[in-house]
Amino acid sequence: MNKYIKIAIYYAVLGLISGVFYREFTKFNGVDGGTSLAYLHVHILTLGMFFFMILSLFESKLNMSNFKGFKLFNITYNLGLHITLGVFIVRGVTEVLGSNYSRAFDKSISGIAGIGHILLATGIITILIILNKSSKKLEVYNQ
Repeated sequence: MNKYIKIAIYYAVLGLISGVFYREFTKFNGVDGGTSLAYLHVHILTLGMFFFMILSLFESKLNMSNFKGFKLFNITYNLGLHITLGVFIVRGVTEVLGSNYSRAFDKSISGIAGIGHILLATGIITILIILNKSSKKLEVYNQ
């Protein structure tokens, strides 16, 4: 099975678990309104599962994993996604529990989320560059 399909399956399971966690955790704590946890499973499914399913299709045609920078993409994207999702969980759980956290804690959570987003952006830019290079190589090969 393709490496990227396995990663997509991992994110699918994680996304489904997070959806159940959101539903049960908010119900148990008597919270009806939306929290950051409400968006967690959607982010996992789109940025995780769907992204790697599509990447798997590109990989089968373009063989991108042989290009310089692909390992950098894989590390930065997955690390950035996990950091971002971790911040979603921390922020969502504190919202559900009604925790009064300090302004410094709030700013630090935002800073960590920013790091996650920077890593995600780096991964996305890297994979777009690799996609461009690999598609050009395929065009040359097909001529």
